Amino acid sequence: MTNNKDQISPFLVFFLVLKVQIGIGVLGFQRIIIKSAGNDAWIAVIAAGLLFSIVIWCMFSLLKSHNQDLMGIHTRLFGKFFGGFLNIIWISYWLFMGIAVYRTYVEVVQAWMFPQINVTTFSIVFALLIYYTVSGGFQVLTGMCFLGVIIPSYLIFTILFPLEYTDFRNLLPVWNHSYKDIALATSDMSLSYLGISTLLMYYPLIKQQNTAHKWAQLANVLSTLSYLLLMIVSIGFYSETQISRYVWATLSFWSIVQVPFVERFEYIGIATWVIFILPNICLFIWAATKGTTVLFKVKPNKISFLFLVILIVVSLLLKNREHINTTLNYMSRAGLYLYMIYIPILLCISSIMSKVRKRNA
Repeated sequence: MTNNKDQISPFLVFFLVLKVQIGIGVLGFQRIIIKSAGNDAWIAVIAAGLLFSIVIWCMFSLLKSHNQDLMGIHTRLFGKFFGGFLNIIWISYWLFMGIAVYRTYVEVVQAWMFPQINVTTFSIVFALLIYYTVSGGFQVLTGMCFLGVIIPSYLIFTILFPLEYTDFRNLLPVWNHSYKDIALATSDMSLSYLGISTLLMYYPLIKQQNTAHKWAQLANVLSTLSYLLLMIVSIGFYSETQISRYVWATLSFWSIVQVPFVERFEYIGIATWVIFILPNICLFIWAATKGTTVLFKVKPNKISFLFLVILIVVSLLLKNREHINTTLNYMSRAGLYLYMIYIPILLCISSIMSKVRKRNA
């Protein structure tokens, strides 16, 4: 039964969706996309945004027809045993997405600010922040997502600094890559949008659920436009050869920002980005915790604590860029299968079973 104190207004879905779509990926997505599609990478950004608009529609159609979260839908459609197995897959996915986002942020801090940072100490402090936020309830988490969008929004103005060095002729000729190249780039771009699956867990907590869909779609449009703007400026600012050498292309923009009172603006940007990243990780941990609580009937605080211990341990095992890249690649592929194949199939199965039940009634 839904707890009224955790319910949120439908317009806050805008911040929840936008928050998980614009996260750590925005700091360095350009190199990966341009590697496949070159100066046509901006087309892949639009294509990925359109695909996830369809995915959001599929999610709302599925959730509306059952008025339950994903755990309840699985149990209703497939029974306790097989439905429970599918639930474990999704819980594992949310947990490891949270770990992947967290460890990538730590790598940014190591590469740009504190190379000798003690990952164990940092992870414990960060885990305490996550535990405090998640244990506060879903409204607290939603408030963090709201602040995580509003407070760092000033960083959008940093895109003005590289414009004077940008040559937009680098965008030409348009569509000089094959459909296969664009498709590969779209697949790579999809990693940045993968957080919207948490909607499958907090949907029952939304008041006036019928109006929430438009807010989710608006968030998807804004995140797509943000990535598109960054990609277009990146293509104009860098050459294809140059960008292959920049793991964090957006951070490189910040390094040319010059203001009278700050010598190295990227330090300010990375420090601010923690407000962006913390709610993302908390949402993934919250979704995994809520799913486990429903599945195994255990107290959420104990599960949250266990998951944060796993986060710390796995973060310590991911010691270099190669390990982190491998983890991100696995999560990207798993996310694509779950979003682009599993969710539409689940919607079709749900629709067929609903029609069969109506006929037999």
